[in-house]
Amino acid sequence: VRLVESGGGLVQAGGSLRLSCAASGIFFSMHTMTWYRQAPGKQREFVARIGNGGSTFYADSLKGRFTISRDNAKNTVYLQMNSLKPEDTAVYYCNAEWVGHGMNYWGEGTLVTVSS
Repeated sequence: VRLVESGGGLVQAGGSLRLSCAASGIFFSMHTMTWYRQAPGKQREFVARIGNGGSTFYADSLKGRFTISRDNAKNTVYLQMNSLKPEDTAVYYCNAEWVGHGMNYWGEGTLVTVSS
């Protein structure tokens, strides 16, 4: 099983990035996919989730700026991040969970740095 995040990097405040998480070795379409992030010196926090049926859920503070989507044909989940702020600086992690089946996997993360 592998989850590989990509798309992170350095961006100026107000800019946009699209993160990708490519999954292999799992029945992707059955998994709930979630993005988390961890800023320096802080705990990992929830960002956004997309269910296997496509339903989405966001952290309240990020609604309207971040959009999660998935492409089951490509076994990939995306996180479109707009109007980025310096406080969005963090390592962003992808999580895959097949709810009710005890399967839960993490990627290694991709670093997003937003400069002011």
